Amino acid sequence: MSWTDERIETLKKLWGSGKTAAEIAEELGDVTRNAVIGKANRLGLSAKAVPAVQKVKKKALPSHRACQWPIGHPGEPKFHFCGDEAVPSKPYCLKHCNMAYQTKD
Repeated sequence: MSWTDERIETLKKLWGSGKTAAEIAEELGDVTRNAVIGKANRLGLSAKAVPAVQKVKKKALPSHRACQWPIGHPGEPKFHFCGDEAVPSKPYCLKHCNMAYQTKD
């Protein structure tokens, strides 16, 4: 497999559209996921962004009313806090309060 100008342009287009490296490799044919990632790095393509379809705007709440349950791991690109409306006087929404506060039986 060689990286022709046409294949590089296809890689750039698919990378920018939010496709995964595996999806790009499948579409290009005789190339592996790792080869796609390596070429993208050598081309200086930015890290994968979350596709627009996955970006959902939530109603902005004041920080003291937003659920502070961590989603993911700190330092990772997708790390965030739940952000749903918190139960009054608690730092979490109802779902996460049920997970955090359990009674002894």
